Amino acid sequence: MLITTFPQPHILFFSLSTGVLCFSELFFIKEPHDVTAIRREAVILDCQAHGESPIDVRWLKNEVKVLENERVYLLSNGSLYISEVESRRGDKSDEGLYQCLARNKYGAILSQKARLTIASISAFAIQPTSTVVTEGSVARFSCKISAHPPSIITWEFNRVILPLATERITVLPSGVLQIHGVQRANAGNYRCIVTNIASRRRSTEATLSVTSAPKPHPPQRPRVIAGPQNISVSLHQSAILECMATGNPRPIISWSRADSKSIDVYNTKVLGNGNLIITDIKLQHGGVYMCRATTPGTRNYTVASANITVLAPPSLVEWPESLTRPRAGTARFVCQAEGVPTPEITWFKNGEKVQSNGRIKMYNSKLVINQIIPEDDAIYQCQAENEQGSVLSMARLIVVMSEDRPSAPRDLRADTVSSSAILLAWERPQYNADKVIAYSVHYMKAEGLNNEEYQVVIGNDTTRYIIDDLEPARNYTFYVVAYMPMGASRMSDNVFQHTLEDVPLRAPELSLTSRSPMDIQVCWQPLPGKLSRGRVSAYRLSYRTSTENTVSQIELPADKTQYLLENLQPDTIYLLRIVAATSVGWGEQSAWTSHRTPKASSARVPMAPELHLEPLNCTTILARWQLAPRNSVSVQGYRLFYHEESQSERAPHQLRALDNTYTIGGLDPRKKYHVKLLAYNYVGEGYQADQTISTPGCVSVRDRMVPPPPPPHNVYTKTNSSTAVFLHWGRPAFTSSHAVNYTVRCNPVGLQNASLVLYLQTSEQRLLVRDLEPNTKYEFAIRLHIDQLSSPWSPVVYQSTFPDAPTQPPFNVKVTLIDEDTALVSWKPPDEPNVAVTHYTILYASRNAWIAGEWQVLQKEGTITMALLENLKPGQIYFVKVSASNNMGDGPFSHTVELTVRADLSSGHDPRLSRGSTQSTAFSDGFYHLDQKSMTGITVGVCIALICIIICAFIIICRGKNRKFSAVKMLREGVNTSAGHLGSHGQAENADGSMPMMRENHFIDAKGGTNLIINSLGPVQPSTEKKEKWFSFSSNVKKDSKAVQNMRQGTASYQPGTTVLTYEEELSMSPGQPTTLQALLWRPGDSEGSSNSEGSHATGDSGRYSHDETEMTNLSSGTSSRPPSLTAEDSGGSDCSGPPEQSVQLMEESQIDLKLMESVENGCCHHDGQSSSKSALSLQVCVPECV
Repeated sequence: MLITTFPQPHILFFSLSTGVLCFSELFFIKEPHDVTAIRREAVILDCQAHGESPIDVRWLKNEVKVLENERVYLLSNGSLYISEVESRRGDKSDEGLYQCLARNKYGAILSQKARLTIASISAFAIQPTSTVVTEGSVARFSCKISAHPPSIITWEFNRVILPLATERITVLPSGVLQIHGVQRANAGNYRCIVTNIASRRRSTEATLSVTSAPKPHPPQRPRVIAGPQNISVSLHQSAILECMATGNPRPIISWSRADSKSIDVYNTKVLGNGNLIITDIKLQHGGVYMCRATTPGTRNYTVASANITVLAPPSLVEWPESLTRPRAGTARFVCQAEGVPTPEITWFKNGEKVQSNGRIKMYNSKLVINQIIPEDDAIYQCQAENEQGSVLSMARLIVVMSEDRPSAPRDLRADTVSSSAILLAWERPQYNADKVIAYSVHYMKAEGLNNEEYQVVIGNDTTRYIIDDLEPARNYTFYVVAYMPMGASRMSDNVFQHTLEDVPLRAPELSLTSRSPMDIQVCWQPLPGKLSRGRVSAYRLSYRTSTENTVSQIELPADKTQYLLENLQPDTIYLLRIVAATSVGWGEQSAWTSHRTPKASSARVPMAPELHLEPLNCTTILARWQLAPRNSVSVQGYRLFYHEESQSERAPHQLRALDNTYTIGGLDPRKKYHVKLLAYNYVGEGYQADQTISTPGCVSVRDRMVPPPPPPHNVYTKTNSSTAVFLHWGRPAFTSSHAVNYTVRCNPVGLQNASLVLYLQTSEQRLLVRDLEPNTKYEFAIRLHIDQLSSPWSPVVYQSTFPDAPTQPPFNVKVTLIDEDTALVSWKPPDEPNVAVTHYTILYASRNAWIAGEWQVLQKEGTITMALLENLKPGQIYFVKVSASNNMGDGPFSHTVELTVRADLSSGHDPRLSRGSTQSTAFSDGFYHLDQKSMTGITVGVCIALICIIICAFIIICRGKNRKFSAVKMLREGVNTSAGHLGSHGQAENADGSMPMMRENHFIDAKGGTNLIINSLGPVQPSTEKKEKWFSFSSNVKKDSKAVQNMRQGTASYQPGTTVLTYEEELSMSPGQPTTLQALLWRPGDSEGSSNSEGSHATGDSGRYSHDETEMTNLSSGTSSRPPSLTAEDSGGSDCSGPPEQSVQLMEESQIDLKLMESVENGCCHHDGQSSSKSALSLQVCVPECV
């Protein structure tokens, strides 16, 4: 929206989302204009503003408020009245630039500038001088003076106004008098009269003398005696180009343009004899004009040229528009102007200059306001100004406030982490905190002016952030803003925090001279704050000769900037360097700088000049010098040497004795150069002055206040290892193909120590970041560098590295023999927090197999930390070791653990203990160990109970009238019960009581069960003698043998002979369906889980120990394992593996004797399945199988 001076009021309306707001813009109806007044004359400067009342009008003179008095005061309409204009020197003069400032409730605006000038005429700058010319030639007088307003110049001849009737006399408005074809009558006195409204001045008189011309007239080449001069002319003014030439014959004057364009014939004419005048000059009239004096009829000519520069006042080609923005938004005002010279853009807010700071930036012709706050609601003006005038345009910024916006973040705190990082933490807003979707962190340097403000946007899932790209030893200011969908909160309170010091970034630059053959004067300049990175605490000066390796060092205090090295060797090359230190430590040392001490006989050579180096730009250095005050010998010239640091010295530049400056060009930006200067005379070379200097960087885009480039986009991350992540990103679109570099920032998520943040440089759009931690989530951000300008960081992307392969074995590996041929292995996972284990590998082998290198392998899931080793051979020593593995590889094996499986158990030694274990009745390593005394008591009790059971069973069988038929019927229809088993080796180990029958679909333990029996030593599997024949387990013969061996190893878990009442349903099991141990003791499909057990990790069966899935036997599947002596009908209700008739017949033919006791080993449980009701209570007893 263009807001300029209107001839009548204009009403502007703005419609807002919260309602309709109507207001009258403030603008000027009349503005002041340039005025030239006579001293003591009254002057009125107009100013009339229109807008919503009340309007306050003030006047400014040279940007300072005008104080009213009796002579200067405001009129009722706002105009400024000066009753008597004063032209006294200093501040009491009324001359200057005036502006009026109008203000109402919407803001304030400035009028255009008006210059008040008091009419005057200065002294003559050029006056006419006497001259002698020959008759027939040309004469010229010039007169120049400065006057306001511009003066009118006339000429007098012999104190009489010079008549202009003749064509031979031309008076130019610039003050030049030309006389062509001079005659003797033109001889006399000439002077110029300068007149304006202020005064009149007369120049001194100049005499024109005319001599006779020789005859005949010799021919002369054309010669321009007064050619055109370069001039600058304001738009619509007149330009005069003088061209006066002489020659014989009289030359012809012609004009042309150097660019071969035609001269505008409508606004151009020739004045007098060859002078060119251009009226109402325009921009297209600018250029180089050539005056050509040509001898008629020949090609002899002379050319003189001059340039016309057309000056134009500023005019706007793009003007700012009024904006309505929400709080924390961004407003951009554009103002472009053209003019000659190029106008300078100045921005005003409510009549005051806008100062660039962190939030407010001025880029050439743009004004950008970030993080808008309510105080930014104002009227903004753009002023374009050059020496020809100024122009103003204005626009309004309206800040919309949301009613339900969140309150500001609270309790902002800043803690220094390192020399380049500060940790910010804050509390969530007190109101509407649940609506916050993001936070923006703002920070800028707290020292100096025109500091740039940086902004980082983070998610709402955190209230802390590490800013890690700060300069060391600097103070910064921070604030945080919360965002929600409807707008942003107010800014939090500002906090200030400084970064820690760091070691100096660079060493000082040395300047070396010698005062005598035995000393070197060393000088240096203090490091600027950006390079010192803290307060310099000391300097260390090192020096040695070029032929020796022994280095001498001198430590100097921080306030020293020079030092004199004495007692040196004459005519010797010395190497010197310096390093600075802060409280953190010593920085980087400078490169060695060489200096040769003078010869001992150099008393008559020149002293070292005083050399001063100054960088003019990024590729040029100006060297200035002067002779030392004590120098008393003559100088024939100078020799200047320079070379880039760490490169060889070049040939010198020979300079004259009168020279005292030299420009060194063609250098590289941001490089350090060594410059050496010496004077010489006829005796030889004098003392030399050595100095180092660094060229600055070239003018960057940042210096021209151009916004930074956008950050890289489409950042992509991928990993396929535990220590590396591959990054790929896209480059923002640029119109030019400049060299681009990138910085990649990498750190673990939630990092608190900013010194651990990794910064990597690359010029490619991809990078492989190595040496990362395994199984760690990292965040990556990328910024772009072009023309020494850095973009903001790209949005953060996250990537987790794969877990590393285990590097440590499982520890606390224990192996415990829990049965005659079964051992339990337990361990703890490797002590590596960042390593995930997917499975464990258990290797075990007997001694003989171990010697042959034959290991048996078991694998367990990563959540299981125990396993059963079965089918161990008695009398063998086993070796066991465990390793952890994951998808990235296998870890090392643990130390080998030995297990002894003893063949002879009569010694009383518990075979369940590993080598080195001792027997104990206490609970050890998760198992109870029973001593010999306890086992004897248990054995006697079990025997008595078995005898009672046998007697009862014999009585019941004898009472049957048809014992054979009853036995067959009982075997076919009854349900299976568990068989008791008495261990061999003279010691009873197991006797199982009857268990209640369970339906196939009835689950008591929701987690499932196994076929293990829990006894005093832990979980074991039921076993039997090899000569026994039990239920069908599996078609696999190997698995059958394992089951048989395991069933031998059970120990007494339930008291034998116990009568158990079971409640069973008649229809719960069909006669043709076998009732197996699976139906009684575990459900199909049970697998290993995980739980906890003291001393080892257990499975998910809550106390049941794990067993290998590959060795589980499906006790309910297949009939191929059923003994061939049984038919499908016979096996339906029997728990015995042999024919039932055989057992019944033996009972009939024999009495209860010791042979019956022997048959107990192969006994089986028979169940009287006859019942007339659906549910009945039955008495289950254990009947031995007869041999």
